[in-house]
Amino acid sequence: MIGNFTYCNPTKLYFGKDALEGLKEELPKYGKNVLLVYGGGSIKKNGIYDAVVALLKACRKEIFEDGGVMPNPSYAKVCEGIERARAAKADLILAVGGGSVCDYAKAVSVSVHCEEDAWEKYFIRFEEPSCEIIPVGCVLTMVGTGSEMNGGSVITNHAQKLKIGHVFGEEVFPKFSILNPEFTYTVPRYQMVSGIYDIMSHILEQYFSGTDDNTSDYLSEGLLRSLIRSADIAIENPLDYEARSNIMWTATWALNTLIAKGKTTDWMVHMLGQAVAAHTDATHGMTLAAVTVPYYNFLLPYGTAKFARYAENVWGVDPAGKPQEEVAREGLRRMQAWMQKLGLVMNITDLGATREMLDGMVKSTLIMDGGYKVMDENDVRNVLLQSF
Repeated sequence: MIGNFTYCNPTKLYFGKDALEGLKEELPKYGKNVLLVYGGGSIKKNGIYDAVVALLKACRKEIFEDGGVMPNPSYAKVCEGIERARAAKADLILAVGGGSVCDYAKAVSVSVHCEEDAWEKYFIRFEEPSCEIIPVGCVLTMVGTGSEMNGGSVITNHAQKLKIGHVFGEEVFPKFSILNPEFTYTVPRYQMVSGIYDIMSHILEQYFSGTDDNTSDYLSEGLLRSLIRSADIAIENPLDYEARSNIMWTATWALNTLIAKGKTTDWMVHMLGQAVAAHTDATHGMTLAAVTVPYYNFLLPYGTAKFARYAENVWGVDPAGKPQEEVAREGLRRMQAWMQKLGLVMNITDLGATREMLDGMVKSTLIMDGGYKVMDENDVRNVLLQSF
């Protein structure tokens, strides 16, 4: 039985080859000063920066820049962004980039007028903003996180060796997001496949929970099949518009809060992966891939029926004459083979993790309680050991 819930998603999306024109409709809704946030500068090479700036100027906006957002945005960088936004008296934060840039923009947006330590308030105590929030808009250039249509913000505190995500309420969601699949064409293959796996992991984190006949699980299975098919096409031809647009749209629906409704959800792959990233600063999707198989091998005995359903409905495993657990494990084997074909990193050693980091990674792993088995510290240690 689906549990009680309230659903609202206030983000307006502009999707397609002409999506950037949506800025002409959105920008006039906000004040003059725009903080333009972006990453390492690739948007200046591929023309996206020039196109965005031209539209900002056409709408008579005063542009203040905050570049250099790293793939795992740090709290130190957030503090820098807070000062830039204050100096600009920003009326809008426009994030141009991938999910990390969008996450960063949201963290800055809730912190500029916050009178407390933002890390403690939002990422330790997980409180909601009690101050004015600067609105955020996104122009997406890499897919994976779904940050363009949710309240999530994942920030790394290097001093504390913690990488923590806060899922803020709807008031922090981007007011609008621009999704042009062609903007993702120049993303390097490593980042593309990392994003693809981030999408898959988001869906699986929500799928592997609950035992009821939930509509959300049927939606998840369809999204997974679409993602697998489009990913297979995109790795052969990264300029296939249909495949890249399907991947982009799937990424948004994977984490815009819809398929989580009525479910408990798991999220331990993300907690394990983020603990690895806190110590290695490795790419997010790759840290998820590296811990996935060991974690799901651990979890499968506690949710065998759902893993068997996954094997049948997503990977096409024939259950005839086979024990349920055998069907379930065949599904994981097929997923693992597909991950390897994609070129994902399948162990944390290749991401820079060492045995000396193990105790720290265990300590950095937050324990969630929505899946089929609540892990204890020993379980976390064993799964991480299997991930080397």
